[in-house]
Amino acid sequence: MDKPTVIVIAGPTASGKSKLAIELAKKVNGEIISADSMQIYKDMNIGTAKVSKEEMQDIKHYMIDVISPEERYSVSAYKKDAEKCIKEILSKGKTPIICGGTGLYINSLIYGIEFREEKIDEEYRNELNKIAENGRLDELYNKALEIDPEAMKKISKNDKKRIIRILEIYKKTGKTKTQQDIESRKNGVEYNYKVFVINMDRELLYDRINKRVDQMINEGLIEEVKAILKKYKKFPTAMQGLGYKEVVNYLQGNVSKEEMVEEVKMETRRYAKRQITWFKKNKETYLLNRTR
Repeated sequence: MDKPTVIVIAGPTASGKSKLAIELAKKVNGEIISADSMQIYKDMNIGTAKVSKEEMQDIKHYMIDVISPEERYSVSAYKKDAEKCIKEILSKGKTPIICGGTGLYINSLIYGIEFREEKIDEEYRNELNKIAENGRLDELYNKALEIDPEAMKKISKNDKKRIIRILEIYKKTGKTKTQQDIESRKNGVEYNYKVFVINMDRELLYDRINKRVDQMINEGLIEEVKAILKKYKKFPTAMQGLGYKEVVNYLQGNVSKEEMVEEVKMETRRYAKRQITWFKKNKETYLLNRTR
């Protein structure tokens, strides 16, 4: 029996994924499941470039605005929730379309990776964070490289969160992330995933990113961050996200507005570069070359 088809639209930030997914959904009677690790958070709209109700054009979207910015949300939780959404869409006789740029979310689905729900060792995480904050992130990177060279091929030297995760997994389980991934893929996948990745000239993409950041500032990103910090008692986990942590730094008086805007642009361009590298490593993808 043929597996049901699930379409995936992936690619770097600001490449036009959402617009393409909506146009496609109208043509194939589809509904869209977000694969964006920031759009899952409530109240974070401008900085995540969340699609508005008008932009959705009556196409139902899933996995947007599902949790509070204070909460932690794991890849395993995403996989479980997204697969429920896929089943719901298929049960209506419609086509599921996964759309987003979070590589881990997409890989968890297309490769059927089962992530273990493990309790976080807060003490060890804090210890690693302190080392990184003291300007010694390179030490953690080299340690992670020694433990799991294969996984580190996909991780930038500045990606503190994922470097720390490699070390946490090894300390907790005695196995590398690569070993865990191999073991977790043995069950195969339930669906026939067709993965399309938007590809465009680097300069064009960077120009789109710069314009988008300016637009976010004009639309009220600073006010959005102030409102979130006021609304939630705990310092939201999501405030560590790209575009948000830089605004927090500005609000704390550490940098000027101009410096903050330039930093958001620079960090977003770096993130896009990492996304491009990540998606091009997936051999089963179709590249969609975009020229404007």
